[in-house]
Amino acid sequence: MAKITDLAGIQFKVLNKSKGPAVWATRVQCDRALYRKYMREALEAQEGLDIKQESIEEILIEGGQVIGIKTTPSPQPSPSRGEGEKIYKSKAVIIATGTFLNGLIHIGLENFPAGRIGEPPSIHLSESLHALGFKIGRLKTGTPPRLDAKSIDFSVMEVQDGDVPPPPMSLFTKEIINPQLPCYMTYTNAHTHQAILDNLEHSPLYSGVIKGIGPRYCPSIEDKVVRFKDKIRHQIFLEPEGLGSDEYYANGISTSLPRDVQTKFVRGIKGLENVKINKFGYAIEYDFVYPTQLRPTLETKLIEGLFLAGQINGTSGYEEAAAQGLVAGTNAALKLKGKGPFILGRHEAYIGVLIDDLVTKGTKEPYRMFTSRAEYRLLLRQDNADLRLLEKGHDLGLINFEQYDSFLKKKEAVEKELKRIKSTRVKPQIINPVLEKLGGSLVKEDASLYQLLKRPEIRYADIAEVSPSDNGISPDVINQVEIQTKYKGYITRQAELAEKFKKLEDKIIPDNFVYKGTNGLSKEIVEKLEEVRPLNLGQAGRIPGVTPAAISILMIAVAKQKR
Repeated sequence: MAKITDLAGIQFKVLNKSKGPAVWATRVQCDRALYRKYMREALEAQEGLDIKQESIEEILIEGGQVIGIKTTPSPQPSPSRGEGEKIYKSKAVIIATGTFLNGLIHIGLENFPAGRIGEPPSIHLSESLHALGFKIGRLKTGTPPRLDAKSIDFSVMEVQDGDVPPPPMSLFTKEIINPQLPCYMTYTNAHTHQAILDNLEHSPLYSGVIKGIGPRYCPSIEDKVVRFKDKIRHQIFLEPEGLGSDEYYANGISTSLPRDVQTKFVRGIKGLENVKINKFGYAIEYDFVYPTQLRPTLETKLIEGLFLAGQINGTSGYEEAAAQGLVAGTNAALKLKGKGPFILGRHEAYIGVLIDDLVTKGTKEPYRMFTSRAEYRLLLRQDNADLRLLEKGHDLGLINFEQYDSFLKKKEAVEKELKRIKSTRVKPQIINPVLEKLGGSLVKEDASLYQLLKRPEIRYADIAEVSPSDNGISPDVINQVEIQTKYKGYITRQAELAEKFKKLEDKIIPDNFVYKGTNGLSKEIVEKLEEVRPLNLGQAGRIPGVTPAAISILMIAVAKQKR
């Protein structure tokens, strides 16, 4: 996905650069057509992978184990859609339905079944899951209008350029070759807000037509105007759909208001006075499976071999779905090979935080991954993703030897340079002119390069000026050396906390452990533990309502049962 993002990217930007490296994040605007093209080519070139296009009617189960799927007979048989009902046998099935599961689109008070505009929903599959005994809920999300670029006055908007040079998403990309496009920023205003407030009775969200729960952190423009009445304006980011497209995505004004109201309030926005709307915004309701019914591998507890990934698990957006698809696919393959599961801890990856939150705490609204959800976010930086995870990818067979060798060389280079700057000392007469120029306090005796680099005003380039490395060092190695030096104290503290946390994670709760009847555990806590069936004491402690006292009782009870 990262490699294809680099092939399709038309704007690259590192967000939060004014803050610390714990919250830096590379955002890429992709050309939709190019992304689809390159991803399809990658899939079709993958050895051992067959791609079929059919509608699934039913999941086939035998003795609590998935044995395959049954397709829906096509009303209009064609070579691409198949003819009649078919059965595909399989020992593992992954369901990733997006918003298609019993999808219902709303534009104003008009609604119709669809997975997205122009595509039918998956209705029978939802019925099949319900019949199997899964607890199913209803969520809602939305999309903004798409605007014709030729009718937009960009000259009155704020230009949002990407970084130069563009920072790649993949570690293995050497250069971004696509032309880069700007995004644009404009704002809603009093006219926009009044047009929305005057038409709330036509909003399915406020007239009671929509029953599903929407995303709290990415609300529709109707929600923003009603809930944040003190705000006189809201940001709108106009994002290009692609190099060969004249369409812009109006990020920030997701809406389900009627078409005429959308036209009225959008044309009241600066730069959009004469805009032509190519596709109107809409809301979509869809079914999801409460994620506490899943294991951390994303296999369902109810049916062996059945995995769920993406919005079906109550998450929002692309990144969350991509992360789950990776984990579900990996674990399905490992299960079929008779190997142990692939589970990332909260201290190892945001994927670990995301999945642990879902399967332990559950969600009643579309779940979004934020850096603030992670206890150890200074350990989970984007710059050290390879140091944290690439070895795991290599062990799974996802990273080839050439890539792995490149990673080992980088790791060695970082360690070697850290060792050099710790052991190299410079005299005051050499470093003080540099410190004076930077406005830092002068030294009176020899100082190590490492201690100097810890200072906030000093960058690696400053110490390299007085004591360069014998070998040329790549920018990513320099970046790693600088971050590991400057944030050493914070990183060490978080690593120590993570180690304590890991001790509880290592205390496994047997699959057959009986919570009922454990002395000291309340009925409410027993019910919560029975629902989640935590893998270990660490996970048990994160279940809402399970107290530290209950964990102490559980620790003794588990040890007693093991004896």
